[in-house]
Amino acid sequence: MSPALILMVLLATGQRGGTGTTDCWNSCQRHVADRALRARVCGSCLSGGKVESWVTALGSVRPTPRDAFASSRKDEDWRVRWASVRTEAKARGLTERRLLAEWVVSTPTSSDLQACLTAARAAAEAQQSSATFLRDAGARGAEAAARVWARREPIRQALEVELYAEDGRARGVALAHLAAFQGKKPARVLLEATASRPESSDEIAASALKSVAEQRRTSVGRLLLDEARPTDEALINRLFAVYSRELEALQPELTAPEPLRRDSAVLALGTYGPLARKELERALEDVDPKVRGSAARRLAEAEGVPVSVAAERRLATRELTASRPWLEAMVREKGCASFFLDVAGNPKMPAEIRGQALVSLADCRESGQSRMEALAPYLRDSQPVVRAGAVRVLGAMSTRNPEVMEATERALDDGAPEVVAAALAVVAAQRQATRGDAVAELLEADHPVVRAAAARALEVIGRASHAKVLATRLREDSVADVRVAAALALGRLGGPHAAAALSDAAARDADTHVQHVSREGLRRLGFRP
Repeated sequence: MSPALILMVLLATGQRGGTGTTDCWNSCQRHVADRALRARVCGSCLSGGKVESWVTALGSVRPTPRDAFASSRKDEDWRVRWASVRTEAKARGLTERRLLAEWVVSTPTSSDLQACLTAARAAAEAQQSSATFLRDAGARGAEAAARVWARREPIRQALEVELYAEDGRARGVALAHLAAFQGKKPARVLLEATASRPESSDEIAASALKSVAEQRRTSVGRLLLDEARPTDEALINRLFAVYSRELEALQPELTAPEPLRRDSAVLALGTYGPLARKELERALEDVDPKVRGSAARRLAEAEGVPVSVAAERRLATRELTASRPWLEAMVREKGCASFFLDVAGNPKMPAEIRGQALVSLADCRESGQSRMEALAPYLRDSQPVVRAGAVRVLGAMSTRNPEVMEATERALDDGAPEVVAAALAVVAAQRQATRGDAVAELLEADHPVVRAAAARALEVIGRASHAKVLATRLREDSVADVRVAAALALGRLGGPHAAAALSDAAARDADTHVQHVSREGLRRLGFRP
Protein backbone atom coordinates (compact mmCIF):
# COMPACT_ATOMS: atom_id res chain seq x y z
CA MET A 1 0.00 0.00 0.00
CA SER A 2 1.44 3.39 -1.01
CA PRO A 3 2.03 6.14 1.60
CA ALA A 4 -0.67 8.28 -0.02
CA LEU A 5 -3.20 5.44 0.16
CA ILE A 6 -2.29 4.72 3.78
CA LEU A 7 -2.89 8.40 4.58
CA MET A 8 -6.23 8.33 2.82
CA VAL A 9 -7.27 5.31 4.90
CA LEU A 10 -6.19 7.02 8.12
CA LEU A 11 -8.11 10.17 7.26
CA ALA A 12 -11.19 8.21 6.24
CA THR A 13 -11.26 6.26 9.50
CA GLY A 14 -10.48 9.28 11.67
CA GLN A 15 -7.13 7.83 12.84
CA ARG A 16 -5.18 10.96 12.10
CA GLY A 17 -1.49 11.41 12.46
CA GLY A 18 -2.15 14.87 13.88
CA THR A 19 -3.65 18.14 12.72
CA GLY A 20 -0.43 18.97 10.88
CA THR A 21 -0.72 15.76 8.88
CA THR A 22 -4.33 16.50 7.95
CA ASP A 23 -3.59 20.12 7.00
CA CYS A 24 -0.62 18.97 4.95
CA TRP A 25 -2.74 16.47 3.04
CA ASN A 26 -5.47 19.00 2.30
CA SER A 27 -2.91 21.59 1.20
CA CYS A 28 -1.25 19.12 -1.14
CA GLN A 29 -4.59 18.16 -2.67
CA ARG A 30 -5.40 21.83 -3.36
CA HIS A 31 -2.17 22.70 -5.11
CA VAL A 32 -1.06 19.54 -6.90
CA ALA A 33 -3.35 18.93 -9.89
CA ASP A 34 -1.45 16.05 -11.49
CA ARG A 35 -2.61 12.75 -9.97
CA ALA A 36 0.71 10.99 -10.45
CA LEU A 37 2.53 13.86 -8.77
CA ARG A 38 0.03 13.78 -5.89
CA ALA A 39 0.78 10.11 -5.28
CA ARG A 40 4.47 10.98 -5.22
CA VAL A 41 4.52 13.99 -2.88
CA CYS A 42 1.36 13.95 -0.75
CA GLY A 43 2.47 10.79 1.03
CA SER A 44 5.25 12.80 2.67
CA CYS A 45 2.58 14.29 4.94
CA LEU A 46 2.41 10.99 6.80
CA SER A 47 6.04 11.07 7.86
CA GLY A 48 6.61 14.83 7.89
CA GLY A 49 3.68 15.83 10.04
CA LYS A 50 4.00 19.52 9.11
CA VAL A 51 1.63 21.46 6.91
CA GLU A 52 4.48 22.24 4.50
CA SER A 53 5.98 18.72 4.35
CA TRP A 54 4.58 18.04 0.89
CA VAL A 55 6.20 21.19 -0.51
CA THR A 56 9.63 20.02 0.56
CA ALA A 57 9.00 16.78 -1.36
CA LEU A 58 8.53 18.81 -4.55
CA GLY A 59 12.22 19.65 -4.51
CA SER A 60 13.18 16.14 -5.60
CA VAL A 61 10.83 16.12 -8.58
CA ARG A 62 12.32 16.61 -12.05
CA PRO A 63 11.50 18.50 -14.13
CA THR A 64 10.60 21.19 -11.58
CA PRO A 65 6.79 21.27 -11.18
CA ARG A 66 6.41 25.02 -11.62
CA ASP A 67 2.62 24.92 -11.58
CA ALA A 68 2.58 23.30 -8.16
CA PHE A 69 5.10 25.82 -6.85
CA ALA A 70 3.12 28.74 -8.29
CA SER A 71 -0.11 27.44 -6.76
CA SER A 72 1.48 26.86 -3.35
CA ARG A 73 2.48 30.56 -3.21
CA LYS A 74 -1.24 31.34 -2.94
CA ASP A 75 -1.83 29.15 0.12
CA GLU A 76 -3.41 30.80 3.15
CA ASP A 77 -0.69 29.37 5.43
CA TRP A 78 2.52 31.38 5.33
CA ARG A 79 4.55 28.27 6.17
CA VAL A 80 3.48 26.67 2.89
CA ARG A 81 4.33 29.80 0.93
CA TRP A 82 7.74 30.17 2.56
CA ALA A 83 8.49 26.47 2.09
CA SER A 84 7.62 26.89 -1.58
CA VAL A 85 10.16 29.71 -1.92
CA ARG A 86 12.87 27.81 -0.06
CA THR A 87 12.34 24.56 -1.94
CA GLU A 88 12.22 26.15 -5.39
CA ALA A 89 15.26 28.28 -4.61
CA LYS A 90 17.22 25.16 -3.75
CA ALA A 91 16.04 23.42 -6.90
CA ARG A 92 17.10 26.40 -9.04
CA GLY A 93 20.40 26.97 -7.26
CA LEU A 94 19.40 30.37 -5.87
CA THR A 95 19.42 31.76 -2.34
CA GLU A 96 16.11 31.72 -0.50
CA ARG A 97 16.17 35.46 0.07
CA ARG A 98 16.92 36.27 -3.56
CA LEU A 99 13.97 34.25 -4.82
CA LEU A 100 11.78 35.75 -2.09
CA ALA A 101 12.74 39.27 -3.17
CA GLU A 102 12.07 38.45 -6.82
CA TRP A 103 8.63 37.10 -5.92
CA VAL A 104 7.76 40.25 -3.94
CA VAL A 105 8.96 42.65 -6.64
CA SER A 106 7.49 40.75 -9.59
CA THR A 107 4.01 40.58 -8.04
CA PRO A 108 1.63 43.42 -9.00
CA THR A 109 1.15 45.89 -6.17
CA SER A 110 -2.57 45.21 -6.23
CA SER A 111 -2.00 41.60 -5.18
CA ASP A 112 1.36 41.51 -3.39
CA LEU A 113 0.09 41.22 0.20
CA GLN A 114 0.69 37.49 0.44
CA ALA A 115 4.23 37.86 -0.87
CA CYS A 116 4.98 40.81 1.42
CA LEU A 117 3.41 39.04 4.41
CA THR A 118 5.53 35.96 3.72
CA ALA A 119 8.67 38.09 3.63
CA ALA A 120 7.70 39.86 6.86
CA ARG A 121 7.05 36.56 8.67
CA ALA A 122 10.17 34.85 7.33
CA ALA A 123 12.23 37.80 8.57
CA ALA A 124 10.49 37.72 11.96
CA GLU A 125 11.13 33.98 12.22
CA ALA A 126 14.82 34.76 11.75
CA GLN A 127 14.46 37.49 14.41
CA GLN A 128 15.33 40.22 11.94
CA SER A 129 13.59 43.21 10.42
CA SER A 130 12.42 42.76 6.85
CA ALA A 131 14.97 45.34 5.69
CA THR A 132 17.84 43.44 7.30
CA PHE A 133 16.51 40.10 6.14
CA LEU A 134 16.33 41.23 2.49
CA ARG A 135 19.61 43.14 2.55
CA ASP A 136 21.46 40.08 1.17
CA ALA A 137 18.74 39.24 -1.37
CA GLY A 138 20.61 40.54 -4.36
CA ALA A 139 19.96 43.52 -6.60
CA ARG A 140 16.24 43.57 -5.89
CA GLY A 141 16.50 43.21 -2.11
CA ALA A 142 16.15 46.91 -1.31
CA GLU A 143 13.16 47.28 -3.61
CA ALA A 144 11.50 44.24 -2.02
CA ALA A 145 12.09 45.61 1.47
CA ALA A 146 10.50 48.91 0.44
CA ARG A 147 7.46 47.06 -0.93
CA VAL A 148 7.10 45.15 2.33
CA TRP A 149 7.31 48.31 4.41
CA ALA A 150 4.77 50.06 2.20
CA ARG A 151 2.33 47.29 3.08
CA ARG A 152 3.04 47.48 6.82
CA GLU A 153 -0.53 48.38 7.83
CA PRO A 154 -2.21 45.51 5.92
CA ILE A 155 0.51 43.18 7.29
CA ARG A 156 -0.21 44.37 10.81
CA GLN A 157 -3.92 43.81 10.34
CA ALA A 158 -3.39 40.33 8.90
CA LEU A 159 -1.14 39.28 11.77
CA GLU A 160 -3.51 40.75 14.33
CA VAL A 161 -6.37 38.74 12.86
CA GLU A 162 -4.27 35.58 13.25
CA LEU A 163 -3.42 36.65 16.78
CA TYR A 164 -7.10 36.09 17.59
CA ALA A 165 -7.46 32.96 15.45
CA GLU A 166 -9.30 29.86 16.64
CA ASP A 167 -6.12 27.81 16.23
CA GLY A 168 -4.37 28.38 19.53
CA ARG A 169 -1.02 27.17 18.18
CA ALA A 170 -0.93 30.00 15.64
CA ARG A 171 -1.62 32.82 18.10
CA GLY A 172 1.74 32.92 19.83
CA VAL A 173 3.63 32.74 16.52
CA ALA A 174 1.53 35.57 15.11
CA LEU A 175 2.22 37.71 18.19
CA ALA A 176 5.96 37.06 18.01
CA HIS A 177 6.03 37.86 14.30
CA LEU A 178 3.98 41.02 14.70
CA ALA A 179 6.28 42.22 17.48
CA ALA A 180 9.39 41.55 15.40
CA PHE A 181 7.92 43.24 12.33
CA GLN A 182 6.96 46.36 14.27
CA GLY A 183 10.17 46.40 16.32
CA LYS A 184 8.22 46.26 19.59
CA LYS A 185 8.03 43.90 22.52
CA PRO A 186 5.29 41.23 22.40
CA ALA A 187 3.61 42.59 25.54
CA ARG A 188 3.37 46.08 24.03
CA VAL A 189 1.88 44.71 20.81
CA LEU A 190 -0.63 42.67 22.77
CA LEU A 191 -1.68 45.60 24.96
CA GLU A 192 -2.24 47.75 21.88
CA ALA A 193 -4.35 45.02 20.30
CA THR A 194 -6.30 44.44 23.53
CA ALA A 195 -7.24 48.12 23.71
CA SER A 196 -9.33 47.81 20.55
CA ARG A 197 -10.92 44.49 21.47
CA PRO A 198 -13.79 43.58 23.82
CA GLU A 199 -13.07 41.86 27.14
CA SER A 200 -14.64 38.69 25.77
CA SER A 201 -11.50 38.19 23.66
CA ASP A 202 -9.06 38.60 26.56
CA GLU A 203 -8.58 34.85 27.05
CA ILE A 204 -7.41 34.52 23.46
CA ALA A 205 -4.95 37.38 23.87
CA ALA A 206 -3.70 35.98 27.17
CA SER A 207 -3.06 32.59 25.59
CA ALA A 208 -0.95 34.18 22.83
CA LEU A 209 1.31 35.89 25.36
CA LYS A 210 1.62 32.61 27.29
CA SER A 211 2.79 30.91 24.13
CA VAL A 212 5.47 33.55 23.57
CA ALA A 213 6.56 33.34 27.21
CA GLU A 214 6.95 29.57 27.03
CA GLN A 215 8.93 29.81 23.81
CA ARG A 216 11.28 32.40 25.30
CA ARG A 217 11.51 30.60 28.65
CA THR A 218 10.16 33.52 30.59
CA SER A 219 6.76 34.34 32.10
CA VAL A 220 3.73 36.39 31.17
CA GLY A 221 4.08 38.28 34.44
CA ARG A 222 7.65 39.28 33.62
CA LEU A 223 6.76 40.26 30.02
CA LEU A 224 3.88 42.45 31.16
CA LEU A 225 5.55 44.05 34.18
CA ASP A 226 8.69 44.91 32.21
CA GLU A 227 6.57 46.73 29.63
CA ALA A 228 3.94 48.21 31.95
CA ARG A 229 3.21 51.93 31.95
CA PRO A 230 0.82 53.80 34.24
CA THR A 231 -1.60 54.25 31.34
CA ASP A 232 -1.72 50.48 30.80
CA GLU A 233 -3.20 49.66 34.19
CA ALA A 234 -6.72 48.89 33.00
CA LEU A 235 -5.50 46.73 30.10
CA ILE A 236 -3.04 44.82 32.28
CA ASN A 237 -5.71 44.20 34.88
CA ARG A 238 -7.89 42.64 32.19
CA LEU A 239 -5.14 40.17 31.33
CA PHE A 240 -4.28 39.59 34.99
CA ALA A 241 -7.92 38.62 35.57
CA VAL A 242 -7.57 35.84 32.99
CA TYR A 243 -4.35 34.55 34.51
CA SER A 244 -5.83 34.71 38.01
CA ARG A 245 -8.62 32.37 36.94
CA GLU A 246 -6.06 29.98 35.50
CA LEU A 247 -4.05 30.08 38.75
CA GLU A 248 -7.19 29.25 40.70
CA ALA A 249 -7.74 26.24 38.46
CA LEU A 250 -4.24 25.00 39.36
CA GLN A 251 -4.87 25.09 43.12
CA PRO A 252 -6.14 21.48 43.45
CA GLU A 253 -3.00 20.18 41.73
CA LEU A 254 -0.77 22.09 44.14
CA THR A 255 -2.27 20.12 47.03
CA ALA A 256 -2.57 16.76 45.25
CA PRO A 257 -1.41 13.71 47.25
CA GLU A 258 1.12 12.66 44.58
CA PRO A 259 4.41 14.62 44.58
CA LEU A 260 4.68 14.27 40.80
CA ARG A 261 1.38 16.08 40.30
CA ARG A 262 2.39 18.85 42.69
CA ASP A 263 5.74 19.23 40.94
CA SER A 264 4.03 19.42 37.53
CA ALA A 265 1.74 22.14 38.90
CA VAL A 266 4.73 24.11 40.18
CA LEU A 267 6.37 23.85 36.77
CA ALA A 268 3.15 25.20 35.23
CA LEU A 269 3.28 28.16 37.62
CA GLY A 270 6.54 29.21 36.00
CA THR A 271 4.59 30.48 32.98
CA TYR A 272 2.93 33.10 35.22
CA GLY A 273 6.10 34.27 36.98
CA PRO A 274 5.55 37.14 39.44
CA LEU A 275 1.78 36.63 39.22
CA ALA A 276 2.20 33.23 40.90
CA ARG A 277 4.50 34.40 43.69
CA LYS A 278 2.02 33.52 46.43
CA GLU A 279 1.54 29.99 45.11
CA LEU A 280 5.28 29.47 44.62
CA GLU A 281 6.12 30.72 48.10
CA ARG A 282 3.62 28.23 49.50
CA ALA A 283 5.22 25.42 47.44
CA LEU A 284 8.56 26.17 49.13
CA GLU A 285 7.03 24.53 52.21
CA ASP A 286 6.09 21.29 50.41
CA VAL A 287 7.12 18.06 52.12
CA ASP A 288 8.85 16.81 48.96
CA PRO A 289 12.33 18.25 48.28
CA LYS A 290 11.91 18.04 44.51
CA VAL A 291 8.77 20.17 44.67
CA ARG A 292 10.52 22.68 46.94
CA GLY A 293 13.47 22.87 44.55
CA SER A 294 11.20 23.42 41.55
CA ALA A 295 9.39 26.21 43.40
CA ALA A 296 12.67 27.91 44.23
CA ARG A 297 13.84 27.79 40.61
CA ARG A 298 10.53 29.20 39.37
CA LEU A 299 10.70 32.03 41.90
CA ALA A 300 14.21 32.91 40.72
CA GLU A 301 12.92 33.03 37.14
CA ALA A 302 10.04 35.23 38.30
CA GLU A 303 12.56 37.64 39.82
CA GLY A 304 14.62 37.58 36.64
CA VAL A 305 17.80 36.46 38.42
CA PRO A 306 19.89 33.25 38.51
CA VAL A 307 19.06 30.71 41.20
CA SER A 308 22.37 31.45 42.93
CA VAL A 309 21.47 35.15 43.32
CA ALA A 310 17.99 34.36 44.61
CA ALA A 311 19.49 31.80 46.99
CA GLU A 312 21.99 34.33 48.38
CA ARG A 313 19.13 36.72 49.12
CA ARG A 314 17.28 34.06 51.12
CA LEU A 315 20.41 32.86 52.90
CA ALA A 316 20.93 36.44 54.06
CA THR A 317 17.91 35.93 56.35
CA ARG A 318 19.97 33.34 58.25
CA GLU A 319 16.89 31.18 58.79
CA LEU A 320 17.24 27.48 58.02
CA THR A 321 13.59 26.97 57.09
CA ALA A 322 13.73 29.76 54.52
CA SER A 323 17.16 28.71 53.25
CA ARG A 324 16.70 24.95 52.83
CA PRO A 325 14.61 25.02 49.59
CA TRP A 326 17.17 27.28 47.96
CA LEU A 327 20.05 25.05 48.94
CA GLU A 328 18.10 22.13 47.50
CA ALA A 329 17.50 24.04 44.27
CA MET A 330 21.20 24.88 43.92
CA VAL A 331 22.06 21.17 43.81
CA ARG A 332 21.22 21.11 40.10
CA GLU A 333 22.87 24.42 39.20
CA LYS A 334 26.24 24.95 37.60
CA GLY A 335 28.81 26.01 40.18
CA CYS A 336 26.94 24.32 43.03
CA ALA A 337 30.12 22.89 44.63
CA SER A 338 31.82 26.26 45.07
CA PHE A 339 28.51 27.83 46.18
CA PHE A 340 28.00 25.28 48.96
CA LEU A 341 31.61 25.46 50.12
CA ASP A 342 31.36 29.26 50.28
CA VAL A 343 28.23 29.02 52.43
CA ALA A 344 29.80 26.38 54.67
CA GLY A 345 32.89 28.52 55.13
CA ASN A 346 30.98 31.71 55.96
CA PRO A 347 31.45 32.31 59.72
CA LYS A 348 28.48 34.71 59.76
CA MET A 349 26.09 31.92 58.80
CA PRO A 350 24.38 29.86 61.53
CA ALA A 351 25.86 26.40 62.02
CA GLU A 352 22.60 24.77 60.86
CA ILE A 353 22.78 26.49 57.46
CA ARG A 354 26.48 25.73 57.07
CA GLY A 355 25.78 22.09 57.84
CA GLN A 356 22.84 21.97 55.45
CA ALA A 357 25.03 23.46 52.70
CA LEU A 358 27.44 20.55 53.16
CA VAL A 359 24.56 18.06 53.10
CA SER A 360 23.53 19.60 49.77
CA LEU A 361 27.12 19.38 48.55
CA ALA A 362 26.86 15.59 48.85
CA ASP A 363 24.11 15.67 46.17
CA CYS A 364 25.79 18.28 43.95
CA ARG A 365 26.72 16.93 40.54
CA GLU A 366 30.06 18.66 40.87
CA SER A 367 30.74 17.21 44.32
CA GLY A 368 33.49 15.03 42.84
CA GLN A 369 35.51 18.23 42.53
CA SER A 370 35.42 18.63 46.31
CA ARG A 371 38.66 16.99 47.37
CA MET A 372 39.51 15.97 50.87
CA GLU A 373 41.68 19.03 51.40
CA ALA A 374 38.66 21.27 50.75
CA LEU A 375 36.48 19.20 53.08
CA ALA A 376 39.03 18.71 55.89
CA PRO A 377 38.32 21.99 57.78
CA TYR A 378 34.65 21.14 58.08
CA LEU A 379 35.36 17.62 59.33
CA ARG A 380 37.16 19.28 62.27
CA ASP A 381 34.65 22.11 62.79
CA SER A 382 33.66 22.89 66.35
CA GLN A 383 29.97 22.64 65.50
CA PRO A 384 28.61 19.05 65.37
CA VAL A 385 26.01 19.90 62.73
CA VAL A 386 28.77 21.17 60.42
CA ARG A 387 30.90 18.07 61.01
CA ALA A 388 27.87 15.89 60.29
CA GLY A 389 27.24 17.68 57.01
CA ALA A 390 30.87 17.25 55.99
CA VAL A 391 30.75 13.53 56.85
CA ARG A 392 27.78 13.04 54.54
CA VAL A 393 29.87 14.37 51.65
CA LEU A 394 32.21 11.40 52.19
CA GLY A 395 29.46 9.16 50.89
CA ALA A 396 29.89 10.68 47.41
CA MET A 397 33.61 9.91 47.38
CA SER A 398 35.48 6.75 46.46
CA THR A 399 36.06 4.09 49.15
CA ARG A 400 39.42 3.45 47.52
CA ASN A 401 40.62 6.72 48.96
CA PRO A 402 42.26 5.89 52.33
CA GLU A 403 41.56 9.42 53.58
CA VAL A 404 37.84 8.83 53.10
CA MET A 405 37.97 5.60 55.08
CA GLU A 406 40.01 7.23 57.87
CA ALA A 407 37.61 10.18 58.10
CA THR A 408 34.66 7.78 58.31
CA GLU A 409 36.40 5.87 61.11
CA ARG A 410 36.98 9.07 63.09
CA ALA A 411 33.35 10.11 62.60
CA LEU A 412 32.12 6.79 64.02
CA ASP A 413 34.04 7.62 67.21
CA ASP A 414 32.78 11.22 67.37
CA GLY A 415 31.06 12.24 70.57
CA ALA A 416 28.17 13.96 68.79
CA PRO A 417 25.29 11.64 67.88
CA GLU A 418 24.46 13.49 64.64
CA VAL A 419 28.03 13.00 63.43
CA VAL A 420 27.96 9.27 64.22
CA ALA A 421 24.58 8.94 62.49
CA ALA A 422 26.01 10.67 59.41
CA ALA A 423 28.97 8.28 59.42
CA LEU A 424 26.62 5.30 59.62
CA ALA A 425 24.73 6.64 56.60
CA VAL A 426 28.06 6.78 54.71
CA VAL A 427 28.87 3.19 55.75
CA ALA A 428 25.51 2.07 54.37
CA ALA A 429 25.75 4.12 51.17
CA GLN A 430 29.22 2.78 50.40
CA ARG A 431 28.31 -0.74 51.56
CA GLN A 432 31.29 -1.00 53.87
CA ALA A 433 30.45 -4.57 54.89
CA THR A 434 33.64 -5.01 56.94
CA ARG A 435 32.24 -2.59 59.50
CA GLY A 436 29.17 -4.74 60.20
CA ASP A 437 30.17 -5.85 63.72
CA ALA A 438 31.21 -2.34 64.73
CA VAL A 439 27.87 -1.02 63.50
CA ALA A 440 26.02 -3.72 65.45
CA GLU A 441 27.68 -2.54 68.65
CA LEU A 442 26.22 0.91 68.10
CA LEU A 443 22.74 -0.58 68.46
CA GLU A 444 23.43 -0.23 72.19
CA ALA A 445 24.33 3.49 71.94
CA ASP A 446 22.72 5.90 74.37
CA HIS A 447 21.22 8.18 71.73
CA PRO A 448 18.23 6.89 69.69
CA VAL A 449 19.44 8.73 66.56
CA VAL A 450 22.56 6.56 66.58
CA ARG A 451 20.65 3.35 67.30
CA ALA A 452 18.21 4.01 64.43
CA ALA A 453 21.06 4.87 62.05
CA ALA A 454 22.88 1.68 63.03
CA ALA A 455 19.78 -0.42 62.32
CA ARG A 456 19.37 1.25 58.92
CA ALA A 457 23.01 0.54 58.10
CA LEU A 458 22.61 -3.13 59.03
CA GLU A 459 19.66 -3.35 56.67
CA VAL A 460 22.27 -2.83 53.91
CA ILE A 461 25.47 -4.46 55.24
CA GLY A 462 24.16 -6.72 58.00
CA ARG A 463 24.60 -10.49 58.17
CA ALA A 464 22.41 -13.23 59.64
CA SER A 465 24.45 -13.12 62.84
CA HIS A 466 23.22 -9.56 63.46
CA ALA A 467 19.55 -10.59 63.55
CA LYS A 468 19.68 -11.40 67.26
CA VAL A 469 20.75 -7.93 68.39
CA LEU A 470 18.28 -6.34 65.97
CA ALA A 471 15.52 -8.53 67.40
CA THR A 472 16.41 -7.26 70.88
CA ARG A 473 16.10 -3.66 69.65
CA LEU A 474 12.73 -4.41 68.09
CA ARG A 475 11.41 -5.93 71.32
CA GLU A 476 12.96 -3.62 73.89
CA ASP A 477 13.78 -0.20 72.47
CA SER A 478 11.62 2.58 73.85
CA VAL A 479 11.82 4.71 70.69
CA ALA A 480 9.47 3.82 67.84
CA ASP A 481 11.83 5.08 65.10
CA VAL A 482 14.50 2.66 66.30
CA ARG A 483 12.02 -0.23 66.33
CA VAL A 484 10.88 0.65 62.80
CA ALA A 485 14.50 0.64 61.56
CA ALA A 486 15.15 -2.68 63.32
CA ALA A 487 12.01 -4.24 61.77
CA LEU A 488 13.08 -3.14 58.30
CA ALA A 489 16.53 -4.65 58.77
CA LEU A 490 15.10 -7.93 60.09
CA GLY A 491 12.77 -8.15 57.12
CA ARG A 492 15.82 -8.23 54.88
CA LEU A 493 18.14 -10.43 56.95
CA GLY A 494 15.62 -13.14 57.88
CA GLY A 495 16.27 -16.15 60.08
CA PRO A 496 14.46 -17.54 63.15
CA HIS A 497 15.29 -14.58 65.39
CA ALA A 498 13.92 -12.20 62.75
CA ALA A 499 10.69 -14.13 62.19
CA ALA A 500 9.95 -14.45 65.90
CA ALA A 501 10.65 -10.79 66.67
CA LEU A 502 8.64 -9.55 63.68
CA SER A 503 5.70 -11.79 64.55
CA ASP A 504 5.69 -10.58 68.13
CA ALA A 505 5.92 -6.89 67.09
CA ALA A 506 3.17 -7.28 64.49
CA ALA A 507 0.86 -8.56 67.20
CA ARG A 508 1.87 -6.59 70.28
CA ASP A 509 3.83 -3.40 69.52
CA ALA A 510 2.12 -0.27 70.78
CA ASP A 511 3.02 1.72 67.63
CA THR A 512 0.90 1.08 64.54
CA HIS A 513 3.77 1.96 62.18
CA VAL A 514 5.99 -0.62 63.83
CA GLN A 515 3.17 -3.16 63.49
CA HIS A 516 2.75 -2.37 59.79
CA VAL A 517 6.49 -2.59 59.01
CA SER A 518 6.73 -5.86 60.95
CA ARG A 519 3.85 -7.39 58.99
CA GLU A 520 5.47 -6.34 55.71
CA GLY A 521 8.76 -7.85 56.88
CA LEU A 522 7.04 -11.17 57.58
CA ARG A 523 5.48 -11.14 54.12
CA ARG A 524 8.90 -10.47 52.60
CA LEU A 525 10.25 -13.51 54.44
CA GLY A 526 7.41 -15.65 53.16
CA PHE A 527 5.26 -15.73 56.29
CA ARG A 528 1.60 -14.85 56.53
CA PRO A 529 1.11 -12.52 59.54
